[in-house]
Amino acid sequence: MSETQSATVMAAVQACFCVLLSVLCVGKVCALESYVAAVYEHAVILPDATLKPVTPAEALALMNKNMDILEKAIVTAAQKGAHIMVTPEDGIYGWNFTRATLFPYLEDIPDPEVNWKPCTDPQRYGRAPVLERLSCMAKKNAIYVTANIGDKKPCNSSDVKCPEDGHYQYNTNVVLDSEGKLVARYHKYNLFQGEVQFDKPKEPELVTFNTPFGKFGTFTCFDILFHDPAVALVKDLSVDTVLFPTAWMNVLPHLTAIQFHSAWAMGMGVNLLVSNTHNTKNRMTGNGVYAPDKPRAYYYNVETEDGHLVLAEVLSHPRLSPSYSAVRWSEHASSIPEFPSSSKPFSRPVFFDNFTFTRLEGAEGNQISCQKDLCCNLRYKMAEKLQGEAYALGAFDGMHVVEGEYYLQVCILLKCKSTDWETCGEPVDSSATMFEFFSMIGTFGTSYVFPEVLLSGIKLAPGDFEVSPDGRLLSRPSISTKPLLSAALFGRWYERDPPQKPEEARP
Repeated sequence: MSETQSATVMAAVQACFCVLLSVLCVGKVCALESYVAAVYEHAVILPDATLKPVTPAEALALMNKNMDILEKAIVTAAQKGAHIMVTPEDGIYGWNFTRATLFPYLEDIPDPEVNWKPCTDPQRYGRAPVLERLSCMAKKNAIYVTANIGDKKPCNSSDVKCPEDGHYQYNTNVVLDSEGKLVARYHKYNLFQGEVQFDKPKEPELVTFNTPFGKFGTFTCFDILFHDPAVALVKDLSVDTVLFPTAWMNVLPHLTAIQFHSAWAMGMGVNLLVSNTHNTKNRMTGNGVYAPDKPRAYYYNVETEDGHLVLAEVLSHPRLSPSYSAVRWSEHASSIPEFPSSSKPFSRPVFFDNFTFTRLEGAEGNQISCQKDLCCNLRYKMAEKLQGEAYALGAFDGMHVVEGEYYLQVCILLKCKSTDWETCGEPVDSSATMFEFFSMIGTFGTSYVFPEVLLSGIKLAPGDFEVSPDGRLLSRPSISTKPLLSAALFGRWYERDPPQKPEEARP
């Protein structure tokens, strides 16, 4: 090859490289195959209990105390290379408000389409000191920041649903990008019982935004148990990562924060960045960075009242990973012939749902438990059948109706609180029994099933189990040295949920 030809080839290569950079880069930041996520579990400084609203200055003083703590965590996360930071639901002002006492804490947050950087133009949409400070935190530290605050929107009598105080109040997630620009605003749709200080938006909002490290969506706490907006963001809008501020109260044996949230990430095939409030009195703890293959990092602590920062690296587009594959949850179960259970079934409540259980009476076996259309099959072998511990296999196929109404299909292997079978389903946090092997399947009517494995001491089991493409929850050999609390396939049959009740007109 002549020098002229070499120069021509080199120029072509350089041109292609420049074109590639222009495609992969946005502004000054190039597309990343992975990124570092940070989530902070915050011990919120709560307001004094009062039925009389405080002044806006007093409200801001409390919020600044919480933001002082959050800012230190954001600075630390940025110094450690984090690209994005999530802070918890109620993390700036707490809870236990009435509509009136919450109002001084609210700001009017515009639609992100207005292209606004509150840090550099704070008065453009009126007084918003909290949003301004969050924007400056993001800009100063060159990091995306997610926070949960309160939004207020005026309304009048032309709107039949307008509250009598003349404004809507929304539980709201905001996201500021690394330049301090407001890029996302989400109003919580599925309000938890007791959130009387907030209004429910007329329709569920599907909020997404693009970054150099993937497509993101966001929703809040109780939303995760429903199709809209949680499943719709993944199924219809194909987000790669969900930002999830929460104030999650742990419920054993199958709804602790780390347990269910890691299972949801695996079942949906997305990254889930969970920032929880830390309040042991209300059983609130457990945050983490969860990927579809396993938890990348998590935190669960009921022994202290301190906040905690978690960081981990995740893939920007996890569904493009060779390790990701969709699961056909009932395929293997439908191929197994029916066989009688080796023990008489009995009923016990698990978080107010009446499960049908069968006992694990031997050190190994092939067990079945059925309720309605759901049959759960467990094959297992214990390392040793301990005299002082009892395990059972449970099935539930029905409507959960306590803090909300949603349809469940759940298979669960759990440790009973004692050797009295009447205690099966009661909260237990420690065990000594180890399983050499277990395999669980269920005849699910839904394709949305979330696999959970919880070890003694409320610990996850990353790398100790897998889910096969045909719907089997399988232990790996490494689990044989770790005492098991529970293993579950938590199914949500969204099509059987009752229709959402329309918001009633305000007086």
